[in-house]
Amino acid sequence: MAELHPPIEPYEQGMLDVGDGHLMHWEVCGNPDGKPALVVHGGPGSGCTPGMRRYFDPELYRVVLFDQRGCGRSTPHASDPAADLRHNTTGHLIADMERLREHLGIERWLLHGGSWGSTLILAYAERHPARVSQIVINGVTMTRRSEIDWLYRGVARFFPEQWDSFRAGAREAEGDGDLVAAYARLMEHPDAVVREKAAADWCRWEDAVLSLEPHGSPAPYSDRPSAARLALVRIASRYFAHGAWLEEGALLRDAGRLNGIEGVLFHGRLDLSGPLGTAWELTRVWTDAELVVLDDAGHKGSVSMQVRVAGALDRFARCD
Repeated sequence: MAELHPPIEPYEQGMLDVGDGHLMHWEVCGNPDGKPALVVHGGPGSGCTPGMRRYFDPELYRVVLFDQRGCGRSTPHASDPAADLRHNTTGHLIADMERLREHLGIERWLLHGGSWGSTLILAYAERHPARVSQIVINGVTMTRRSEIDWLYRGVARFFPEQWDSFRAGAREAEGDGDLVAAYARLMEHPDAVVREKAAADWCRWEDAVLSLEPHGSPAPYSDRPSAARLALVRIASRYFAHGAWLEEGALLRDAGRLNGIEGVLFHGRLDLSGPLGTAWELTRVWTDAELVVLDDAGHKGSVSMQVRVAGALDRFARCD
């Protein structure tokens, strides 16, 4: 990462019991008396990384990071086939965020994240607007079924060979023609070889969709360690098969609840996995949000996006 703040380590961390047998890993870094901010990672099922801390000025922010249920350092880890995912839904994650806020004694916090993280940010903020000071998003999604259909079918017009392979990987489990649900079923298969192949096939497709972007790793999904890859695909396929347990279009419909919360939305014009139109639609309703389009960036971002995101966070650091 370029032009970001120096690496920092947490000064406090722990495992929060959020119920249903889940322990959620959290950490806090920066200034204990600084402005509270929460990092909401993507996936769903990716987990946090140390680089996420570097977007914040450690002298001005009290930065909280957490690993969502089933991934990262939270337990039970979804790579374990015995880990029960019944209590891993968007509603559970929203409740976990509130429980963490209360546990840390925070009144209001800035929310930052992207991709799936932006969906969870919007869902949380629309449910609890009084708890949110500002929002900074890079890579806007609302995880509508129309967006899921684009990512796992519509965008295939650009990658027909890769999509044919992706579909072939789930052909025996496809059943009703729902490819995402088929992969979700494969990730629950009793045979570890079947699960590992399904995860690899899913990640190859995700990598293909991002393959035209000029920045970032050429295989951001496939290059993950085996356990992280298994957890990501198991959680993501299940969430997407259920439309993230969100009423279709509800986040856009209710985005007016965010007015009064200042936001900055950064989106790459080259993002094929989450096209720019979603961010544009959102700002037509959430009028207190500014949309910044980066012509050199896709879903994986760019140096210019990193710099702009860090700049927005620096600006908000001194705001109430």
